[in-house]
Amino acid sequence: MTTSSFTFVEHWQKDCPDDAEAVLAFWKRENAINDEASAKKRLGEIVLHARDATGAIAGVSTAVPITLPRLGQPTYYFRCFVGKDWRKSRLVLQLLRRTCETLEAFARTHNFPCIGVILEMENARFGEALQRAWWPSTGFVFIGKSQRGLDLRVRYFRGAKLKPAKL
Repeated sequence: MTTSSFTFVEHWQKDCPDDAEAVLAFWKRENAINDEASAKKRLGEIVLHARDATGAIAGVSTAVPITLPRLGQPTYYFRCFVGKDWRKSRLVLQLLRRTCETLEAFARTHNFPCIGVILEMENARFGEALQRAWWPSTGFVFIGKSQRGLDLRVRYFRGAKLKPAKL
């Protein structure tokens, strides 16, 4: 699939050894994850990567299931890294949307192991520019601050139901 000169490659729940090596090289080149062991662990969390028109990796999205105490519900914790040459593009938004679509499709066919996606807004530029409580373009809503004092936002999957509380 190509959008705005980017091609998106899905990794979620797939074995992609050739793409994994390319992502590791991208992270290293961009100084995204300095610890090799952490980078290799993160490979298993990749949802998508994007390639530009030349075939170079431009960005990678990852997700890991978490249950925040304040929600008490399993969600996917979304992370995204876009290379410096593509940061002025809309790639981060495209990765966010496509990642949510991929995770929601997976959740629907696997009895909703997670009920949505959660974001912790580490990039101050986004927090300043996007002060609406609800983002209509993505469906994310503000739910408070994280323990690190960063904005938290969540998008629930259509059809997901709350899980029973664990005692």
